[in-house]
Amino acid sequence: MKRLTTALLAALDALIVVAIGVGIALVPLTVLWATQFDMAVNWLVFWRAAVDVWLVGNGVDLVVQLDPTLVAALNLPGSDAAFPITIALLGFALMAVLFGLRTGRRAAETPYRWVGVTGAIAGYALLTALLVLSAGTDAVRPQTVQGLVLPPLIFAAGVLIGAGQGQLDRLIGSIPGLPGRLPGVVRGAGRGATGSSADSAGNVASVSGSGAGSSAGKSVHGLNGTSNTSNTSSNTSNMGAAAGLLPVAVRAGAAAALRSGTAAAAGILCVSGITVFVLILTSYATIIGLYETVQAGVLGGIALTLLQLSLIPNLVIWAAAWFAGPGIAVGVGTSVSPVGTSLGAVPGLPILGVLPQGSLAFGFVGLLVPLLVGFLAAVILRQRATADVPPSISERLLTGLGTGFVAGVLLGLLAWWSGGALGPGRLVEVGPNPLLVGALVALEVGIAACLGLLTPAPTVGENGSGRGATGEMPGTKPGTKPGTKPATASRAARSGDTGVGRLLGRLRDALPRR
Repeated sequence: MKRLTTALLAALDALIVVAIGVGIALVPLTVLWATQFDMAVNWLVFWRAAVDVWLVGNGVDLVVQLDPTLVAALNLPGSDAAFPITIALLGFALMAVLFGLRTGRRAAETPYRWVGVTGAIAGYALLTALLVLSAGTDAVRPQTVQGLVLPPLIFAAGVLIGAGQGQLDRLIGSIPGLPGRLPGVVRGAGRGATGSSADSAGNVASVSGSGAGSSAGKSVHGLNGTSNTSNTSSNTSNMGAAAGLLPVAVRAGAAAALRSGTAAAAGILCVSGITVFVLILTSYATIIGLYETVQAGVLGGIALTLLQLSLIPNLVIWAAAWFAGPGIAVGVGTSVSPVGTSLGAVPGLPILGVLPQGSLAFGFVGLLVPLLVGFLAAVILRQRATADVPPSISERLLTGLGTGFVAGVLLGLLAWWSGGALGPGRLVEVGPNPLLVGALVALEVGIAACLGLLTPAPTVGENGSGRGATGEMPGTKPGTKPGTKPATASRAARSGDTGVGRLLGRLRDALPRR
């Protein structure tokens, strides 16, 4: 495949992603234009409305100035002046990231990975610029700079993650002294030891290195006995060398905190997603009643449902803020938290029927979610660590605090992105307080992670399966498993190289011996 073909196909992917995002809002609006307005109104009005919805979904702020006649009909305080809409419909952003992952993976499968990545991002940015230029009116004006920057950045994040899978692990593996202290990192890489790892194709390879200075030039010996030079790029080697200037304990602790903190944030979001799903099921009757109260009709109901689906990621983040303690606000002076719920008039969205009402007798139990998730993330990290020299108590405590810091920063940023102004007057404050969410998540997850990292180390061998450094049980000859005859030793060793063999070996080791 040629470079030009790769770039054009990537740009076509970007065009499809933009078309899907805008089409989600444009299709029902076009049907509404044809059926309710008999095509008497200029269709560009509905086009601009669809583009505005897509821009809001990508985090672009809008400034709205309502018509005086509409202001008099609505009778909303503060609606006579221009007001901002800053809340993001994160369903659109999530969809852009997921499609970007797919585009990035497809680019990575071609010989010109970064040509495809550049073509996709450049095409997406060009299309975004055209949409922003076509969307502005006197009634609704998107922020031009945000519109030109934010949507391409969101899509580019997904593309880069999809195209660069495995790059981070290679970077970590190239840092001298770090491998072996973290789960999932090749032991002995970048130092004078010899370790074994599974490459991306699933083949077991033996990695030989002669120290930090030779990590970029080490050779890999596969099962077929051939030798291949390392394909680590010069940029990765330079970054690994720069990170190698820090002490080993600092590098290992920072990388471990980054992984466990990200895992803790993801775990809290998973619990929050399950909670939102259960609340929607249990509050189904309330939601249907609110639909009937709105009386939006068939097309209006479809448009309202699509709008609420785009708010589902926001609700998941708001549930995480509820578990953290601060909760959310649905208007100035309102609060929804484990302590209780105090609401006034809320926007007419049926999905908001899932909000709890009144005081909850056991609402404080929700505060255990960040604690339990942080503790489990730290315990898993502790059990899977394979360092020759176990970290000291102070190193573990610092790693636990770093875990809380990473989780707090991630959820704080998501909380900031999920909230904002939804309208005039009281609706200028909707969503969680990002500073409180980040601080409390950092505190709760950090304390729990410190306790998890202080749990006793696994009593099995350093490879986690009850074997020693070479993979054999104590008291057995190298390459021979307990209870295995010499004639079948090689076959047993081969079976241990597979996932099934390792699983069976661990089950056998767990059984009591005679």
